[in-house]
Amino acid sequence: MTIPDGGIRRLPDGFIDRGTNVTRLEAFVDAAFAFAVTLLVISLNSVPSDIPAMVLALKGVPAFAFSFAQIMIFWSAHATWSRRFGLDDATSQRLSLSLVFLVLVYVYPLKILFGSFFAWISHDWLPPVASIRNIDDLKSMFVIYGIAFSTLSLCVTALYRQALRSPVSPPLEPAEMVRAQRAIVGWFFASTLGVVSIVFALLLPAEPPGWLAGMPGMVYALLGAARLVEDRFAKPLPSSP
Repeated sequence: MTIPDGGIRRLPDGFIDRGTNVTRLEAFVDAAFAFAVTLLVISLNSVPSDIPAMVLALKGVPAFAFSFAQIMIFWSAHATWSRRFGLDDATSQRLSLSLVFLVLVYVYPLKILFGSFFAWISHDWLPPVASIRNIDDLKSMFVIYGIAFSTLSLCVTALYRQALRSPVSPPLEPAEMVRAQRAIVGWFFASTLGVVSIVFALLLPAEPPGWLAGMPGMVYALLGAARLVEDRFAKPLPSSP
């Protein structure tokens, strides 16, 4: 929803709406994210043929829901970036296509991770998507997920850096530049957490206790502190008039 402001339409977050015309790039990214969600669904193998099979399939809904939410976070980040800056230059295209490539790679590790998590907390009442037979399998899962999450977050970081370097129309206002800088800090922090998770995973002992085995995943709970990190390392948001 946009708000009229002297002939200039603004987004609810205060940015000028520069993405009123959907570019071919934005349309392609939207379609690719929709395809990624489709991959989550079709990975359920087949249509249930009886009630027990249907119940078993429905047990996969929590993993699907969390995977869907994660993909939507990155889709929303790109959609918000597009509305704020309306860029379609060569660098923005490369970064957006990199985001699409990574999210398609990201789909299966994402669902395997959440499937394993729900199987763990439910003592296998909720079925895992893939079998994790030993600590090496667990490490590989966390490392692959961490690489995907970290690189996706870096792509969003780079998109905001590109926006600050590019001529946009109308030019960025000081408050918009501050918000863009804070977005860079927040997404870089998210990328850093992915790296920290990878390090935790690689350092897991051969026979870790249950709480320690889940530590690489628990690292992502620190994403809730992103606003505090932005407040510490970026300029404060301008006061509302």
